[in-house]
Amino acid sequence: MISLSSLLLSVGAISAITSILAILMVIADATIGNYGEVKLTINNDKEFTVRGGKPLLGTLMEEGVFIPSACGGRGSCGLCKVKVLEGAGQYLPTELPWISDEEKAENIRLSCQLKVKNDISIQIPEELFSVREFKTKVESLIDLTHDIKQVTLALIEPQEIEFKAGQFIQFRVPEYELTDESVYRAYSVASDPVDNKKIQLEIRLVPNGICTTYVHNHLKEGDEVIFNGPYGDFYMRDTQAEMICIAGGSGMAPIKSILEDMATKGNNRKVNYFFGARAKRDLFLLDYMKELEAKLPNFTFTPVLSEPDEGDNWEGQTGFVTEAVAKYLNGSGENREAYLCGSPGMIGACVKILNEAGISDDLIYYDNFG
Repeated sequence: MISLSSLLLSVGAISAITSILAILMVIADATIGNYGEVKLTINNDKEFTVRGGKPLLGTLMEEGVFIPSACGGRGSCGLCKVKVLEGAGQYLPTELPWISDEEKAENIRLSCQLKVKNDISIQIPEELFSVREFKTKVESLIDLTHDIKQVTLALIEPQEIEFKAGQFIQFRVPEYELTDESVYRAYSVASDPVDNKKIQLEIRLVPNGICTTYVHNHLKEGDEVIFNGPYGDFYMRDTQAEMICIAGGSGMAPIKSILEDMATKGNNRKVNYFFGARAKRDLFLLDYMKELEAKLPNFTFTPVLSEPDEGDNWEGQTGFVTEAVAKYLNGSGENREAYLCGSPGMIGACVKILNEAGISDDLIYYDNFG
C-alpha cells in the first residue's frame, strides 16, 4: 500500500509541476505570443496600428470595425469572412470547414480564427464601416413562452438606429459565472424599423448557453446593454413574388419585423407564413398575428404543431412544418420566394422542400446562425 506521506509527496509534486507549467504559459504568452505593434490596412486606404497576437475579429472590433459573427468568434458559424490581400499565412484547420475552394483561391479567411501576427492588409465590404456600437437600457422583459423572452432595448447612445426589417445585431454579454470575458451573440431584430429609438429581440433559452442564460437568469429592467449592428442580408426583396415565410421558436423575430414594416408602409404583397412548434405552449403572439392579418389583407398565418399535448385541444394543422409547406405549394414554386429563420436542421429540411417545388436557392433567403 502507498503510505500517506508518499501520497502527500506525490500530490505536492504534481501541484508544483502544474504551477510551473502555468507560470511558463504566462511567460510564453507575454513573450512568444507578443508580436508587438503591427500595421492593419483595410481596403487599401484605412490604416491602424494594433497589438499583434490576437484574432483579427477582436482586433477589428477594438478599432471600431465590426464584422458579423453569429457565434461570437467560436468558429462555428462561418460568417466572419474577410479577404486577405497580404500577411495572412497558412490556413488553420479550424477555418477550412467554412472555406470553399473558390474562396480559398481568393484568400478568404475566417477572421475569428486568423491571428494578427505581422503587418496585414484585408478587404471588407464598405457598408461594414456604417455598423456602429450602441449603448442601451433594458426597457422591458416579457415572457412570450416558457423559454422565450422578449427584450426591449431603448437606445442611449447613439439615440437612433437605421436598419432593414429582418436584419440582426450582436448582443454583448459581460463577464459573469459562465464566461470570464465579454462575448457577443447574434439575434434578429423583432421590431418595426420605423421605431428607430429602440429595438426588440426574442431570445430563446438554450441550456448552458452563455447569452441566453444571462438574459433569462440575470438581465434586469434598467440594466445597460451594449450591441453592435445592424448586419445581414435577410430582408424583403423588392419584387411582387409571393412570400413563403417559415420559422420556428425565436425565428419569429425577423419575420415579425418584416410584417410590421409591411403594415407600416401599406405593402399588400401576398405572404403565407408557416410557424412550426411542438405543442401549444410553444406558440406565442397568436392574437398579434390575427391583428396583422386584419391589417394586411393578403397575409395568412398558419401555426403547425408537431406533437400537440392531449390537453391542447388543438384544431389547427399538425405534423412537421415542412409537410404543411409542401402541401400548400403542391409542387409549384412559380412566382414565389422564401424567407426562413430557424435551426440549421429546420432550414436544411425547408430548402429541400422548396427546391422540390421549383424554388431555386437564389430565391431562398436566410441568415446562417448555425
